[in-house]
Amino acid sequence: MIEVERVGSILEVRLANPPVNAMGAPVRRAVLEAIVQAEVDPAVVAVVITGKGGLFSGGADITEFESPAMRDHFLPDLVDRIEQSSKPVIAAISGTCFGGGLETVLSCHYRIADATARFSLPEVKLGLLPGGGGTQRLPRLVGAAAALDIMTSGRALGAKEALALGLVDQLAEGDPVAAAHALVASGVPALRRSCDLPAPADQAEAVSAARSRLKPEALSTAPARIADCVAVIGTDFQAGRAVEAELFDGLRATEASRALRHAFFGERKVARIPGLAKDVAPRSIGSVGIVGGGLMGTGIAIALLGAGLSVVIVELRDEARDKAGGCIRKTILRDVEKGRITQERADARLAALSLAPSLEALDQVDLVIEAVFEDLGVKEQVFTALDRITRPDAILASNTSTLDLDKIAAFVADPSRVVGLHFFSPANIMRLLEVVRGAKTALAVLASAMAFAKRIGKIGVVSGVCDGFIGNRMFEEYLRQAYFLLEEGALPQQIDGAMERWGMAMGPLRVLDLAGQDIGWAIRQRRAVEQPDRPYSQICDRIYALGRYGQKTGKGMYNYADGRTAQPDPEIERLIIDYSAEIGVERRVISDEEIVERCLYALINEGARIVGEGIAYRPVDVDMIYLNGYGFARERGGPLFQADEIGLAKVLERLCALAKGRNGWSWMPAPLLEQLVVQAKLFEGLNG
Repeated sequence: MIEVERVGSILEVRLANPPVNAMGAPVRRAVLEAIVQAEVDPAVVAVVITGKGGLFSGGADITEFESPAMRDHFLPDLVDRIEQSSKPVIAAISGTCFGGGLETVLSCHYRIADATARFSLPEVKLGLLPGGGGTQRLPRLVGAAAALDIMTSGRALGAKEALALGLVDQLAEGDPVAAAHALVASGVPALRRSCDLPAPADQAEAVSAARSRLKPEALSTAPARIADCVAVIGTDFQAGRAVEAELFDGLRATEASRALRHAFFGERKVARIPGLAKDVAPRSIGSVGIVGGGLMGTGIAIALLGAGLSVVIVELRDEARDKAGGCIRKTILRDVEKGRITQERADARLAALSLAPSLEALDQVDLVIEAVFEDLGVKEQVFTALDRITRPDAILASNTSTLDLDKIAAFVADPSRVVGLHFFSPANIMRLLEVVRGAKTALAVLASAMAFAKRIGKIGVVSGVCDGFIGNRMFEEYLRQAYFLLEEGALPQQIDGAMERWGMAMGPLRVLDLAGQDIGWAIRQRRAVEQPDRPYSQICDRIYALGRYGQKTGKGMYNYADGRTAQPDPEIERLIIDYSAEIGVERRVISDEEIVERCLYALINEGARIVGEGIAYRPVDVDMIYLNGYGFARERGGPLFQADEIGLAKVLERLCALAKGRNGWSWMPAPLLEQLVVQAKLFEGLNG
């Protein structure tokens, strides 16, 4: 866990807990023992704490937050002991120095970093605050305004900024450990304790400014509690620490923090394919072909070029091909203008892109991603040609969002090389990638697709084959309830407003306007044939019949006078009210609470059905899809996390009650939900 070595008169303590040198209980215990050892050894004049593997520490082991291990050699006790050491303790920092690692550094008497060092207190992203004295030490070192910015944003700062702020004392041109030895050799440095520094001069002003920036509707109260901690900095350091400890424990118990920790671990769990043998190695993918140069194809290309891949876009139409190339070039050069990448990196990305008018250009690529119109006949033409043109070992992927991947795979001689890669628009920004495993998809192809997702910076989640896969299949039930609510008395702005205030990035009806009412109409026409027992409200079809396709036409469920902002439209309100009368439904007052309940419970029930059918491996897979692809607030954890929070028995009871009412067929409880209630278990128990 750590390495301890006396080099001359200096005791070197090296954190050695791969992969990120997490400050778990065994590490904390060992560091404390090393500090005690140094104090009683007369041959030791100073201690240097550093990290192995090119980094200092990624922070606390947050798995301990759910167990008593957190209190074992508590981090606050360790950093206090370091700070009160009778011999100088010097932090020598390379690479990542985050969270509890940085709080350890703040307690040292000197801080020396090299150019690779990056510093962050990211606890706010888990709905928490720095609990190892960070809220009390950092403002004393860098000032309250800078400290509040760092702690409430969770952002990382580089070595030069850290030096300018006073977070570190020296930048080493070479090895920071060698620089620490040189510091001691020049004379044993004095003890400089952060806890003894006065309260920052800008404390009151900075706290007031931070509080004014707080959003009343925020689901996490962590930024507010961080400001509270900085507000109590005074001459009594331990009194401030007591406030920090109390507020940390309060935040740890909140739903928002539990949800954010669920998201943190969930994004790591979904990367693991259950039962995948260790000898199944992913294939190397260096070159990718994209069939289709529309909005989706260009977005995918931008994402791939950013990951250092070679990309060939095939677009048959000259005008569309030129437009795709221009769009990609414009996006990459805009990143240069905004300082996100250098001109050299932009030039390299553009050099890795080629555009071609024929599928023959894809004869040597490692992977092909089809991103053409969502029509099975069109897909058949593309995959039949790709089967003839591409290398036999090339992976063939479809970006289909709703069509049967197994039917698409049947268009090629070897369906084992076909997989679904469902990107979400805009593909260069959205983090989710649904990786669809067909009935005959080879395990090596599935593993390659998941490795590819990671390489291009996406959260890859595996789904089985069904209509809409995981995300869109659930969204169908979510929309169904939104439409029924319109029939019964709600209006679009109330439904969207209720869901957005609850935590969705965008309400369901605004989402449909963004995606396109014409797209929704086409999907409904197909499903009307395939699923005649699951009818939709006709409101959406009537909006489509008016030529109101959403943002793209300036009108949909809403008006978009500026092409972007949704404005309620009296014409649509009349259409909805008239439709209710036509079908004999007496409109009533519907509360925001009912809207949230029905929309959320629709997601929960269908998510449970999907897990029970084996379409999703685990409940957490469902949650990560909704957090990363559908605007579900991270502070809410996902639909099935919410079900556990509410209580599965309560959810089942409500579903059964709804099943006795209007459109009760849409509320039949998922068998898995019923099973878990009988067994008194939670969805979380299936995530192992």
